[in-house]
Amino acid sequence: MPLLVQPTLPDPRGPISMSVVELLAERAPLRYLAKVETSLADADPAGIDLQLALYVCYELHYRGFAGVDSAWEWNAGLIYLRGQLEELFLNDIQTAVGPIEADVSALEELEKLCVEPVNGNGPSYYLRDEGTWEQMREYFAHRSLYHLKEGDPHAWAIPRLTGQAKASFVAVEYDEFGAGKGARVHQQLFADLMEAAQLDTTYLGYLNDVPAESLAVVNLMSLFGLHRRHRGATVGHFAATEVTSPPGSRRMVQALERFGAPEECRAFYDEHVEADAVHEQVVRTDVVGDLVAREPELNADVVFGIRAFDLVENRLADHLMASWRSGRPSLRRALD
Repeated sequence: MPLLVQPTLPDPRGPISMSVVELLAERAPLRYLAKVETSLADADPAGIDLQLALYVCYELHYRGFAGVDSAWEWNAGLIYLRGQLEELFLNDIQTAVGPIEADVSALEELEKLCVEPVNGNGPSYYLRDEGTWEQMREYFAHRSLYHLKEGDPHAWAIPRLTGQAKASFVAVEYDEFGAGKGARVHQQLFADLMEAAQLDTTYLGYLNDVPAESLAVVNLMSLFGLHRRHRGATVGHFAATEVTSPPGSRRMVQALERFGAPEECRAFYDEHVEADAVHEQVVRTDVVGDLVAREPELNADVVFGIRAFDLVENRLADHLMASWRSGRPSLRRALD
């Protein structure tokens, strides 16, 4: 039931997000073609203010917000502002990723993700070996912004694909959405995990508490998914998500076993170890392979999507590890 509740508008975190939140709090859009403008001269594309404003704009295409008129979803004035925010965000990602080499192939790029260090230093390694249960609960809160809508951002790509790539993409998403069983929808499995960990299971319940890095992880998916021109990047991001999921989920299972965590917590990651191991092969051969064979001009876009995924995930990982290593919470407030 909590998954069906519309979230409330978040607290603004600066002038940009304040402009968006205050606008949406109006009863209804008043002037459809009037540009929504705010000062972006000093905006940090990776900062919390811009990322929150962008997240709120994107959420109108998902479940919306309680008390917010649904006509805002396609209001041209708000879309104008969203486009400016997207340009700043995407330019930052493109600059950090760098140019895509002409001779690199998408399948080769995915192969690189399959090689993981035995002794890594990211959050899943840390939680497995030395992290605390409270840090694990913080990790759940960060990830709730995606996992309670898992599968949804990538699903925008479905009508933009054809042939085997489309069929196989849908087959993987079918598993994400529980293979026809509501109780097995991955979003629901994560809600069960949150409840077992005594966390807020409300959709976007931790939107006010996470840093910019957590928002950027989801914003990148939404940006790619909502634009047909980024369908190659969406597929690359989707493939990178599936390829990296099994080993990371396996470490999470090991961490949860060390904590003696509730079965519902382990069940979510167990599902991803098993299902995504199969998905890995499907997305490599039948999704990415078929897409670049049909539309070879999208190869560089797929590679960009893979590298952009790695970039935002690493930024979040760096934030988590810097916080935990220094003994600070990684969220804005301590968990109950």
